[in-house]
Amino acid sequence: MTWNARMIAADSAFDGAPLLRGEFTLEEGHGAVARATLLLTAHGVVEAWLNGRQVSADVLTPGWSSYEWRLRYASYDVTELLEPTNVLGLALGKGWFAGRLGWSGRGNFYGDELGGFAQLQVEFEDGSTQIIGTDENWTAGPSAVLANDLYDGQTIDARLRDDAWLRPGFRSEHWVGVHTVDFDTATLVPYTGPRVGRWTTLPVMEVITSPSGKQLLDFGQNVVGWVRVRANGPAGTEVVLRHAEVLEHGELGTRPLRTAKATDRYILSGGDDEFEPTFTFHGFRYVEVSGWPGELDPADFTAVAISSDLTRIGKFRTSDPLLNRFHENVVWGMRGNFVDVPTDCPQRDERLGWTGDIAAFAPTAAFLFDVDAFLGDWLADLALEQQHHDGIVGYVIPDVLKYTGRVTEFGEVDSTAIWSDAAVWVPWTLFQAYGDRDVLERQFESMSAHLHHVKSLLSPTGVWENSFQFGDWLDPDAPPENPARAKADPAVVATACAFRSAAIVAEAAAVLGKAEAQREFEEFAAELRAAFNDAYVSDGVVKSDCTTVYALAIVFGLLDAKDESAAGSRLAELVAAAHYRVSTGFAGTPFITDALTKTGNLDAAYRLLLERECPSWLYPVTMGATTVWERWDSMLPDGTINPGQMTSFNHYALGAVADWMHRVVGGIAPLEPGYSSVLIAPQPGGGLTEAETSLETRHGRVTVRWAIENGALTVDAELPEGVGGVLRMAGRGDQELSGGRVSASAPFPA
Repeated sequence: MTWNARMIAADSAFDGAPLLRGEFTLEEGHGAVARATLLLTAHGVVEAWLNGRQVSADVLTPGWSSYEWRLRYASYDVTELLEPTNVLGLALGKGWFAGRLGWSGRGNFYGDELGGFAQLQVEFEDGSTQIIGTDENWTAGPSAVLANDLYDGQTIDARLRDDAWLRPGFRSEHWVGVHTVDFDTATLVPYTGPRVGRWTTLPVMEVITSPSGKQLLDFGQNVVGWVRVRANGPAGTEVVLRHAEVLEHGELGTRPLRTAKATDRYILSGGDDEFEPTFTFHGFRYVEVSGWPGELDPADFTAVAISSDLTRIGKFRTSDPLLNRFHENVVWGMRGNFVDVPTDCPQRDERLGWTGDIAAFAPTAAFLFDVDAFLGDWLADLALEQQHHDGIVGYVIPDVLKYTGRVTEFGEVDSTAIWSDAAVWVPWTLFQAYGDRDVLERQFESMSAHLHHVKSLLSPTGVWENSFQFGDWLDPDAPPENPARAKADPAVVATACAFRSAAIVAEAAAVLGKAEAQREFEEFAAELRAAFNDAYVSDGVVKSDCTTVYALAIVFGLLDAKDESAAGSRLAELVAAAHYRVSTGFAGTPFITDALTKTGNLDAAYRLLLERECPSWLYPVTMGATTVWERWDSMLPDGTINPGQMTSFNHYALGAVADWMHRVVGGIAPLEPGYSSVLIAPQPGGGLTEAETSLETRHGRVTVRWAIENGALTVDAELPEGVGGVLRMAGRGDQELSGGRVSASAPFPA
């Protein structure tokens, strides 16, 4: 790409929301316009208009990447928008580039000046080209946006709205010049992942008057986005909307937001106004409205949900309504946290791309939606951050924490199990889900570098100890103020995860034909396995003797057959002793049901899944949750918010059990990467009488439906033509499949 445009900034800051304007005339004598393409990006976020018409419905462009090395640009076909004389207009907001990020209270980590960058390439009928780009000849002016921040919200003064700046010949004494910003165009890359946009809207379900007399809107669903408002009232009237996920004793529960204000302000023009704050977003179900002129009409408020544009590919339903609602909560939580970056939460002063969350959740995500491009794009940033941090995979990607100092409240940032293992687990998940080895090619250096750095951190006995670990983060038995104080020994967790990563990288090397690397990582995995058993295993008892360490040891394949059998029995004992309530955190939760299933304790896995008392997956559902919570008890049974300072009601990580639900309850799993061969093997239990699951694979649609009736289990499945597989049911031998429909029955229980 040859770039003629320049990154330009307004000579006045204009409240952090300037408008940029360029006027130009099409060259004559070349015939009609054959095609016109707008290439667009910004330092900040940008929206574009050509001749008064908005170029795209995308929002928050260009999203959040590791700006230091990679700034994405969007490409739009604007052929139909061109006229002989044209005005290209850009509106800028702070976004991630200049807005607040993290919990330090600071912003402007990437720069303190917003900039716009646009290049319009016009191709004429005769083959000639005209290029128009942002440069010093553009002008800048104020917008109706008086304040904007992703965490704090947006203020819009409708009295200042005027679209005259988008028409030819516009002049204003309030407009100023622009200047170019030092910018390396070599960092520009095209979007490879999906862009962010509006994906659904929700009406107000109920208007509530709180005990203190506040007017509250309930949208019935914890959603990520904003509220579109229609209003008419005296000019200068200020309407204020405060957002929160929950109510606490009837009032808006804002404490979990910490310092995020999550407040939008609208100043009325005196006529019919419509407001939509596209330079911010909130995580909310409830909105407190103040300053409203006259009687509040719920029809004037619409919740607008935003997300990266992902295609839904996986569906799941059972005979249990609570379990179905939990699964829907997983889906909603994923949509709300996949806003350009896979974030931990969408509401408080954080919203960062925590590596541990996606390491745990990636298999579930890859089944529910096509996230190949989305997570592939994020992995590109992970590799870049890692290259500039001595092979260390940071806690968050993009790694904005590096600007607050490498020493954090957790100590100096270094590789840590599960979180840093995202460098390995996520690309491997994508390969397994979609069968495209390109992701392994692109990420293999990053995967290897992670293991090489971990090797440098091992103790003389070959285990991973004596460095900070998040460990089994958010173990339900940990105190609210110290979520890392789990039952599981952090070194046991770390060494187990290092073994899993080494084994995966060895397999990836085999796929790629890298024989030397395969041998290296097979040897490393063998060394880690031996060290783990020497240090932590005795007659099937794993050090710290808790559910998480058994789950990891069993699922990762760390134990010999005798020890695994004993460990499985002990795991079942511990699960029963906890009354089938969840006793695992981030490390153990994605794997405990698989560990129980693998060791012949399927009934225990179902009892764990379907338990309703806290802590459990279904407890939040009984409390009215519509997304997955960060803590098992983010809200206490009496309706009080958990006293911890880290309490979110929209976190996807603990919903990672949905992966097991899809494979074991639903019965769909890949026998070969990308489902080129499929295992159909539902294992009913827990009193469920039926389930339906479907997945749009790269080869076509796979469906499974099973039902239990009159003492028999019947499975109906369909595979794409030409896709082989195996149907596996208890009580009958494996049946080879070769595409098309199949139906089979067996006694139940077998």
